[in-house]
Amino acid sequence: MPAATAVVLLAAGRGVRMKSARPKVLHEAAGRALVDHVVAAARTFLAGRPGSRLVVVAGAGRDELVPHLARTAPEALVAVQDPPRGTGDAVRVALSALGDAARVVVLAGDVPLLTAASLARLDEALDAGAGIAVLTALLPDAGAYGRVVRDAAGRFERIVEAKDASPEVRALGEINSGIYAFDRELLERELPRLTDANAQKEYYLTDVLGFAVGDGAAVAALPVDDPAEVLGVNSRLELAEVDALLRLRAARAAMAAGATLIRPETITLDEGVTFGSDVVVEPFVSVTGASSVGAGTRIGQGCVIHASTIGANVSVRPYCVLEKAAVGDGAVVGPFARLREGTDLGEGVHVGNFVETKKARLEKGAKANHLTYLGDCRIGERTNVGAGVITCNYDGYGKHFTDVGAGVFIGSDVQLVAPVAVGDGALVGAGSTITKDVPADALATSRVPQKTIEGGGARYRERKTAAKAAGK
Repeated sequence: MPAATAVVLLAAGRGVRMKSARPKVLHEAAGRALVDHVVAAARTFLAGRPGSRLVVVAGAGRDELVPHLARTAPEALVAVQDPPRGTGDAVRVALSALGDAARVVVLAGDVPLLTAASLARLDEALDAGAGIAVLTALLPDAGAYGRVVRDAAGRFERIVEAKDASPEVRALGEINSGIYAFDRELLERELPRLTDANAQKEYYLTDVLGFAVGDGAAVAALPVDDPAEVLGVNSRLELAEVDALLRLRAARAAMAAGATLIRPETITLDEGVTFGSDVVVEPFVSVTGASSVGAGTRIGQGCVIHASTIGANVSVRPYCVLEKAAVGDGAVVGPFARLREGTDLGEGVHVGNFVETKKARLEKGAKANHLTYLGDCRIGERTNVGAGVITCNYDGYGKHFTDVGAGVFIGSDVQLVAPVAVGDGALVGAGSTITKDVPADALATSRVPQKTIEGGGARYRERKTAAKAAGK
């Protein structure tokens, strides 16, 4: 059985280079906060390990971070580091929350591309006898990352922070990812030896690795296959770079699942989006949030879809906007339709161009094909809603409901003044304003009687022509 393990996620940094009042780890990449990506990897890694736990070290910005974790990672225990005094001090404040864990894995909260598979490699190194394992990466430009120094035989020797490194050490290309696994007993033995005698006056967790080597413990330095996996975020530019990589990963996953992405470099997908087989997504589409798209559906060019569920064999024509909506199998939407929060389209529903819906339930086979607003309403099965129809749901103080039954015909340019109901099979004539309930199978009109004056049009033009000639 795997050893009980505590993951310590470091999220106390101020993120000065982000130039933001918001905690760095709450900035989003591919639709999720940076810290949520890391938590997801930690959860997968910890699955099936009885007695394991997740500890998040918070500091600056904890007034925002702690409520966020309560919503997204309620299992996380929070340890507070205040003031911030480096990674070694951050791990020290987490020790009391580790429970009975025999191993401690330390992660940074700003490394969103990290995978559980790489964390498993750390675990395997400890199984093989290492007291500490660290993920590293080989970069052509190591920048401000700490450098991994190896001895002549290629064994790990120490990590040197960039600000403390000599030119020779700075020239090294292997960097420290800040992701470690420790034997807990070794960690607790070495942590008290840390000092802040360095350029940043901080307690470096990396010094623990050097102490362990000096004491004869084995330290395994494991280069990752893809250096992008351990990229951290310290600036807006780096945030954009990891966002692009995460979205590319999501696009590849969609194509691997059987979706066709036309010009995928133009398509924006959040990491949590799922597609069925034979989905086709045209260029310049954005699908974000917890959205899912069923098999055989086609999403037209320029659509914006957020937190919505779209069924199988749906046609979402170009330039539609869907937000927190549900679309049933075989429906047709758009082009240029807007489905707002609470919209629920049943099987085979048609919602056409320049139609807007909000908290509207359209049942199987209903149609609203042109220039219509449907809000706070139910439209029954097979009902046809004509062009220019409006549910007048707001009276200036509150919203009211419109209930339209099955098999109803609503003519063009009708206003349904809520609260109002139209029974099954009723007909409402074009141009009517409906303020009272319409019984089933009734015909309702509210037009002003038409008046036709023979020759009136010709006489009107004559008067206007004469007045213009007279300069009037």
